Amino acid sequence: MESSSSRGGGGRWYTGMSADNIKGLVLALSSSLFIGASFIIKKKGLKKAASSSGLRAGVGGYSYLYEPLWWVGMITMVVGEVANFAAYAFAPAILVTPLGALSIIISAILAHVMLREKLHIFGILGCILCVVGSTTIVLHAPAEREIESVTEVWDLATEPAFMCYSVVVLAVVAILVCRLVPLYGQTHVMVYIGVCSLVGSISVMSVKALGIALKLTFCGMNQLIYPQTWAFTLVVLSCIITQMNYLNKVLWFPCSESI
Repeated sequence: MESSSSRGGGGRWYTGMSADNIKGLVLALSSSLFIGASFIIKKKGLKKAASSSGLRAGVGGYSYLYEPLWWVGMITMVVGEVANFAAYAFAPAILVTPLGALSIIISAILAHVMLREKLHIFGILGCILCVVGSTTIVLHAPAEREIESVTEVWDLATEPAFMCYSVVVLAVVAILVCRLVPLYGQTHVMVYIGVCSLVGSISVMSVKALGIALKLTFCGMNQLIYPQTWAFTLVVLSCIITQMNYLNKVLWFPCSESI
């Protein structure tokens, strides 16, 4: 007969995912699907716009704003971002953020099929590592602690360690945008990717805070009365605008013809 101690030991090894974590998981996976597809749709729109105007987004052209296909991709991305935003309200960032890497796999597969871009062996290896890493993190994601007010997240965001990190990141982004983008933006795609990634690392905290604020508000605890909620909203909007601008440049980069 199995002893109570062994049963207790087994319970410590695996307790299952919480209901909120499962909701966050489903939303994050849906987000990756929409966002991954949006990259390909937007790139087709960018190519079509460039062929019509002769000025591509990578050198400052904005003719894609008149291209319906680009807007279809943008709407698809918005749907994905909304799902991603909702996922942060239910699951911890350590679970949601890595699942965003799955959008890379979806984009790579669709680019190979729809854009005829060749998927090299290193691209395949990268996709496999994304799946393994995301699966490992999902299976071991911790339960999220209860947050009763957006001010709790504000207190965490204003701790010295995170503030120092934010200042360093913003300084690096300023250097990239003001010095390196004009010099190397047309020849080194990592300059644009660096801006998008660094700004995205700042937005995670704000997206998480805004998601929690809306979740609590819908549950009857109004968080819209706190100025911290609107401060997080401003940061999210600023990060999204910055990322979208440089993401369009990345999609039209010459090196993106092969993955």
